[in-house]
Amino acid sequence: MGKKTRSTLRNARHVRIRKSLTGTTEKPRLAVYRSLKHISAQIIDDTTGNTLVAASSVEKDLSAKGNVEGAKAVGTKLAERAKEKGISTVVFDRGGFKYHGRVASLADGAREAGLEF
Repeated sequence: MGKKTRSTLRNARHVRIRKSLTGTTEKPRLAVYRSLKHISAQIIDDTTGNTLVAASSVEKDLSAKGNVEGAKAVGTKLAERAKEKGISTVVFDRGGFKYHGRVASLADGAREAGLEF
């Protein structure tokens, strides 16, 4: 086994979560990724492997930073785009990150904008 870095431990947690969590066509998976500066999320149909909707704090038109307020804006934007595509319920995949801070804020923003999970 290699060195236990922060990223390898996160990847191990993500694999453990993903064992029991898959996105279907009826209920796709909302996957969150948090980097040091930014946060992004996408809604994925795992049966086909397609990303249906995505939003990120990197987008110019969103003008969101990678902080808690920015994460909430990303969650809201993602939910709006999902509504346009007819997606109302999802399975939340925190990606091995703690459900805290920016990840929780993104989830709250998505819930407030109408996504159910």
